[in-house]
Amino acid sequence: MSLFDKFQPLAEAQASLGGQSPAAIATPIEAVLSPTRGIIDGREVLLAGTNNYLGLTYDPEVLAAASEALTSLGSGTTGSRMANGSYQTHRALEQELAAAFGWTSAMVFSTGYQANLGTLSALAGKGDYLLIDADSHASIYDGARLSHAETIRFRHNDPDNLDRRLQRLGENASRALVVVEGLYSMLGDRPPLEAFVEVKERHGAWLLVDEAHSFGVLGERGLGLTESAGLLDRVDFVLGTFSKSLAGIGGFCVSPHPQLQLMRLACRPYIFTASPSPATIAGTRAALRRVLHGQDLRAQLQRNFSRLYAAAAELGYRLGSDVPGPVAALLLDEREEALALWRGLLEAGVYANLMIPPATPSGLNLLRLSLSAAHSDQDVDRIIAALAELTVSA
Repeated sequence: MSLFDKFQPLAEAQASLGGQSPAAIATPIEAVLSPTRGIIDGREVLLAGTNNYLGLTYDPEVLAAASEALTSLGSGTTGSRMANGSYQTHRALEQELAAAFGWTSAMVFSTGYQANLGTLSALAGKGDYLLIDADSHASIYDGARLSHAETIRFRHNDPDNLDRRLQRLGENASRALVVVEGLYSMLGDRPPLEAFVEVKERHGAWLLVDEAHSFGVLGERGLGLTESAGLLDRVDFVLGTFSKSLAGIGGFCVSPHPQLQLMRLACRPYIFTASPSPATIAGTRAALRRVLHGQDLRAQLQRNFSRLYAAAAELGYRLGSDVPGPVAALLLDEREEALALWRGLLEAGVYANLMIPPATPSGLNLLRLSLSAAHSDQDVDRIIAALAELTVSA
């Protein structure tokens, strides 16, 4: 017997992808040349699987702000926010995030994963309830595990199913936190957010929206689905990450409830983790300013994904969402089909993400394309042409 025996099914799944180079999972990117170009297996490829939705990783203002902070404040904080790692710039970013939403409170975390882990485990404790969408991100499930709350799953994007579960809680629904995402990263679909808001209000529950993949993308100022749906005054918490549209690494929670500040005293992933580096914070602040005034970037991104969705549907691909968005999930019946499509695209010079169980919902095999505002019309043409050629050859 070995501690490693439990990993054997995963090893077998990895082996089923074949031994060809480059690896289809955790593909080594040897160099990144721009928001849309990289080197894989010694060849320049078009990057269409990076979550760099607004293309800000090479934005001059973002790079300049990060570089200046690196020089003036050093490479790291070497401590948590509760010890020596709470710099004025961390507070400034929190104030700017709260102000963007018109809310009172914000907390910054070292990663987006920790934002979910910390917020859910601190807000929901013994005697409380977490009601989470069945297709929730792993960080949401892990936050539920770390909490001592009773966790109840409801069917994906099904307000009626949530309604029945809250109904069973009766008066205890006032201690229930409902968690949905603004845009689901695997299939690219969105929740019927207004219907979920109405359900939580009817039962006196609380609602948290994880806008990791919708922040920067949706809404007039890029605040996410909550803003675009006109529901900023009817949700309790919004979570987000710096690693997508904000072009860095980190996460945040914002709320109209001033009591959110008390969470700093109880949130273990916040208390016991080194705070984000000064360069990360400075770059994120610059990226946030660009996001809030990034209507031009969102218009280009929408143009890109609308064209890709229409073309993929016309070519006969099954898509994970009926509503076009920055994530286009192409659904395949068999793992071998998904792998062949991934390799075919890479041979055509287009890098996408191969996603297979257990990382995907409902045991799906899919190819995930994520577009950026930095992709040109010609880049989208190239992706569509590659998909068309692979359809013909199949």
